[in-house]
Amino acid sequence: MLTEIEKFVIGEVKKLRTERNMSQADLALSIGVSIGFIGKVESLRYNSKYNLNHINNIAKTLNISPKDLLPKEHL
Repeated sequence: MLTEIEKFVIGEVKKLRTERNMSQADLALSIGVSIGFIGKVESLRYNSKYNLNHINNIAKTLNISPKDLLPKEHL
């Protein structure tokens, strides 16, 4: 089961990815994971989630700070 913070991070990544017209395949290629992994993470039906290395690589890809993917306050 995903925690609230994991769901938040997944939602932020998806929001920023779609705002940049980036496909799941584009994101997967840029962070070195399979397209299926991104799909599983974003579906929220699976226990798949991003780890700290993924978050760091996503931030590099989106040209943001990793902290931009985290909530401003604790959940």
